[in-house]
Amino acid sequence: MTKKCLGCGAVFQSGNPLSEGFIEEENYEKSIICKRCFRIKNYGEYSIVNKAKEDYEKIFENIKNKKDLVLFLCDIFTLDDTLEYLNGFKGPVILVITKKDLLPKSVKENKLLDYIKKNYNLNAIGVIFVSSIKNYSLDRLKNVIEKYKTSNNVYLVGNTNAGKSTLINSIIKSYGKRDTLITTSSLPATTLEVMEIKIDDNLTLIDTPGLVTNDNYLTDLEPLEVKRISPKVEIKPRTYQMKPNQSLLVGDYARIDYLSNDKNSFTLYLSNEIKVERINLNTNDKMRNLNKTSFNLENNKDIVISGLLFCKITKNAEVNIYTKSNVKVYQRDNLI
Repeated sequence: MTKKCLGCGAVFQSGNPLSEGFIEEENYEKSIICKRCFRIKNYGEYSIVNKAKEDYEKIFENIKNKKDLVLFLCDIFTLDDTLEYLNGFKGPVILVITKKDLLPKSVKENKLLDYIKKNYNLNAIGVIFVSSIKNYSLDRLKNVIEKYKTSNNVYLVGNTNAGKSTLINSIIKSYGKRDTLITTSSLPATTLEVMEIKIDDNLTLIDTPGLVTNDNYLTDLEPLEVKRISPKVEIKPRTYQMKPNQSLLVGDYARIDYLSNDKNSFTLYLSNEIKVERINLNTNDKMRNLNKTSFNLENNKDIVISGLLFCKITKNAEVNIYTKSNVKVYQRDNLI
């Protein structure tokens, strides 16, 4: 009989310890999660499973052709043009913005909602901000799901690390009849296969592997570094009054050179665990060997380094950003 891991959805197998769903043969019958999920849950040990990006995309394309309700998840730090993927679904879509609790409490939902409506042309029937850790707006989300679902099946999709599995676990704890939680981690690609989670007789949530992007700072980092970069508590914005010929070093990850002739204000939103240092642009060449992206910004723009931070800049600014080569760096209107 074929069994699936209740943690990541992979089919159990005892042949290859390096492949998804591995479980020792003697533990096959009694186990409910694979060895990889067991190590993640109990020891925080994360092992990479090599799964082709095309496999994830096939799952995604299959869901797009269904008429079931889709929850499209995006975390608050990665608002970009990938949001427009949700326009391709045939069924109704609710945009769920996760990790709201990581932004300062002073940031109001109405302003974020206005920002999304202004900057993205989305065919969503609603937008909900949630925090799975604090159960923020969970009752509201559950009510909206019940209102708009077209069948018992509701799909959760989005980029890897958007918080799909964590949200499902919060729903299981609050409304479900199932005891076993699915595997969650701050690391990308924890869920490996489509998983059906029956919440009650009228609702089955279907978790999906996150779409893997190679332009995020979390790609290819060691597990401890991923945990360090990923915010876990409310972040404390750090504001620097920048003078001409000054730079900011963001840990060992990025460098921001300020090239304009006027004073300016830079506010960084990133993990509290990352050290930021202000230096002299001309006397310190640290990280200038990294890939350079240049911007000549108008007033009130953000610079986003995908997976690492966003930086709010208030005035016109000429800047050079240095990051590892595969990382997406882009500008947008001020989010906050």
